[in-house]
Amino acid sequence: MLILRQFQISSFELFQSPKQSGCSSSRTRTRFYSNLGKSSDFRVMSDNKGTNFEKLYLGMDFGTSGARFTVIDEQGEVKAEGKREYPPFMKEESMDWVSSWKATLFSLLEDIPITVRSLVSSISLDGTSATTLILNSESGEVLCQPFLYNQSCPDALPEVKSIAPENHTVCSGSSTLCKLVSWWNTEVPNRESAVLLHQADWLLWLLHGRLGVSDYNNALKVGYDPESESYPSWLLSQPYSQLLPVVQAPGTSIGNLKESIRSQFGFPDDCIVCTGTTDSIAAFLAARATEPGKAVTSLGSTLAIKLLSTKRVDDARYGVYSHRLDDKWLVGGASNTGGAILRQLFSDEQLERLSQEINPMVESPLDYYPLLTSGERFPIADPNLAPRLLPRPESDVEYLHGILESIARIEGKGYKLLKEMGATEAEEVLTAGGGAKNDKWIKIRQRVLGLPVKKAVHTEASYGASLLALKGAKQKSCL
Repeated sequence: MLILRQFQISSFELFQSPKQSGCSSSRTRTRFYSNLGKSSDFRVMSDNKGTNFEKLYLGMDFGTSGARFTVIDEQGEVKAEGKREYPPFMKEESMDWVSSWKATLFSLLEDIPITVRSLVSSISLDGTSATTLILNSESGEVLCQPFLYNQSCPDALPEVKSIAPENHTVCSGSSTLCKLVSWWNTEVPNRESAVLLHQADWLLWLLHGRLGVSDYNNALKVGYDPESESYPSWLLSQPYSQLLPVVQAPGTSIGNLKESIRSQFGFPDDCIVCTGTTDSIAAFLAARATEPGKAVTSLGSTLAIKLLSTKRVDDARYGVYSHRLDDKWLVGGASNTGGAILRQLFSDEQLERLSQEINPMVESPLDYYPLLTSGERFPIADPNLAPRLLPRPESDVEYLHGILESIARIEGKGYKLLKEMGATEAEEVLTAGGGAKNDKWIKIRQRVLGLPVKKAVHTEASYGASLLALKGAKQKSCL
């Protein structure tokens, strides 16, 4: 486990809105077991240089297959970290994601050592982009099954296209707005008294209790304009606009952690909860790529690319959209290919063993489009695109090589498309997520992309979320 290097303030200043201003070893590895899911791993770091009054900052990442936490100090050094897989709660023969996410959230809080919890002054977290929940605005009751990040609502797309500007980010069946319109058109009783939240918003609401708050990264796919810092008039004129949450910059203090949670887990009385972001943006923040032309590819269950650009690029035809980062734009998209298909075809042991036999400097002749199910978001926005995983050679090494190279080609098409659309040209690619651990894959990608590709020093999105918690605490201390 690497002790992380000195924290750079620029990595969270990128999130500041123009309307806001900020103020200028021994290790223990423990494995917990719980009936709430599979084993939980966490590590605690100490260097004997801190004091009893040291302030710490907690970030959590809720990805597609599990969740992590990272606790850092003011210098960005990791003090504790851990992870959990989502427990398989079922409801009417389908996954009960609401119960699973909630159980995981509080399991992570419990996994943090009490000596660390007592020093945490700020909390933030990230969730998967466009994962959407509809709640009763008074009771907070979840009114339907969550719409997951990769779920498409083609029934709502014609209506959304009729009101939004051509090729707007929301003009994709998997956008948050399409999910909202699809739910609205079911004409459920008392729909006017509902509120829309994203996964990160809802999890944070469980901690602070103020219903209806989001951040401008999560809100992008529901139609929020981060450039004008407002919802556009074409959206506000719709009858369901009253369901839209209040939007703040990521890493903005929302309020104090609930008293009941502070008492139960031993957090300080003045611990605050801050707005979050999406998982891929948190991974970008963790990598600390701060100059235009720097890019981060997140290789988790899915593949997400982010490129820091001086120009905003948005085009729903290709699943391309831009998030605001201070005076720059984080341009990119997310593909449905990635680690999930690898896990379906190979065990972890097979992936490690077979990868060692691959020669990354030799091009694979196999041409696949690895997907779990039909449907792609980026660099091709096609809900009907079929997986292509045949022919399968007799050699498992050759098969894995072909899949890894095919995913790299999809990544390359993504960066090429961004350049053609006017974004700053990628100069270097940092890698985050589980795929960053595969050195052979990194070498394959470097050859396919024709760019320097390396593993980011900080690879976990939860680290990026902890930087947002630090940012929120710093801003609050200036008030």
